[in-house]
Amino acid sequence: MNSHTSFPPASAELVEQTYRKVIWRLLPFLMLCYVFNFIERTNIGIAKLQFMEDLGLPETVYGWAVSFFFIGYVLFEVPSNMMLHRVGARTTLLRIMVMWGLVSAGMMFVRGPVSLYVARFLLGAAEAGFVPGVFLYLTYWFPASRRARITSLFYLALPLSVLIGSPLAGWIMKTFDGYGGMQGWQWLFVLEGVPSVILGITAYLYLQDKPERAHWLTADEKGVIASALAPEEQRKGQGHSTGGLGQVLRDPRLYLLGLVSFASYVLSNMINYWAPTLIRNSGVKDVLLVGLLGALPPIFGAAVMVLNSRHSDRTLERRWHAMLPLMLAGIAIGLLPTFRDNTVMAIILIGVLAGGHYATLAVFWTIPSDYLPKASAAAGIAFVSTIGALGAFVAPNVLTWTQALTGSTSLGFYLTSGFIIAGSLTLLVAMPARLLVARKSPPRSASG
Repeated sequence: MNSHTSFPPASAELVEQTYRKVIWRLLPFLMLCYVFNFIERTNIGIAKLQFMEDLGLPETVYGWAVSFFFIGYVLFEVPSNMMLHRVGARTTLLRIMVMWGLVSAGMMFVRGPVSLYVARFLLGAAEAGFVPGVFLYLTYWFPASRRARITSLFYLALPLSVLIGSPLAGWIMKTFDGYGGMQGWQWLFVLEGVPSVILGITAYLYLQDKPERAHWLTADEKGVIASALAPEEQRKGQGHSTGGLGQVLRDPRLYLLGLVSFASYVLSNMINYWAPTLIRNSGVKDVLLVGLLGALPPIFGAAVMVLNSRHSDRTLERRWHAMLPLMLAGIAIGLLPTFRDNTVMAIILIGVLAGGHYATLAVFWTIPSDYLPKASAAAGIAFVSTIGALGAFVAPNVLTWTQALTGSTSLGFYLTSGFIIAGSLTLLVAMPARLLVARKSPPRSASG
């Protein structure tokens, strides 16, 4: 619809009815997709407890395997998101999810460092564009004043993926180990890869690319969404560039936001790929118990994320709601070496990491979509995420390199802590509050 079209005012009841319908139609399915996305991206963290020994691989190989995922991710993320803007979410999710499911299942054939690196690179290339694509897709349906809460609902898939994935992975690896002549870690990759293929096909059949194509919305409900989004696009065009990829590459604020995303990805890697090892090294040896304990921190993280994002939407404040949780998580990482042999404190500190990570994600990713005009959103969101993914490439190698140099992970933790704290402070410099659409938006009851 034309952004300058005028719409009659809708009642508050119709507005809330419309967004309840959209939330229940889109969010549960997108969350389910993200649960499997995250499980398959990170199940190598618990699989390594078996396959590193089975294949006789050193710890540095694991660090590189984690990093190779993000090489593929970085190379294909911007093209994937720009393609979504052209061909739609249904086709894009079909491609992404079927490919990552097949590649994940194919990791059962890994036999050494080279095949492990290739598999992780292909998995990253397959998954590239999923999360920033969902962020872009949500901007087609929800105005800025609602996005922190909506993003937090989507990000509930992260703790859910750990609550489900960590115990499930431990159970699969313990129960199926040796069955059919395959190791437990091989069964893990197969059994967690197939559902994504099914979900990708379902996404194509279930989703609609834009609100105006949604047969399950009435004309009045489509009008509610269009009336909420039209003035937002007009406000976004005031005061900064409105072009595509070329303008994105010339916008210094997006590079600074990329550094914040870089720090967030570093934190993410610490939780997703090292938490099982931290728990095991604190004195827990049973792989099933490692999986069960690894499911505890996300419960705290989910609660912090929901409370933080709701307060952010209520106050229409983004920067401090993203910066403070990230800083607290950085401080917690610096404390981990002190409590390396204390299981209780390790779980508590990992919980702080999870709370800081999830709370930051839910609010931070509303900032690029608030700031960027429609013409730049696809490329800009993916560009910020791509810079961030470089952090996910660097982080695991910092830990393994410092461990190889010093015989301890302590220096790696301290360096990681300092960088995350610096990244959190960068956010305040990168994005003045006056440039965010959410700060200019009327209350939700009026805007929808």
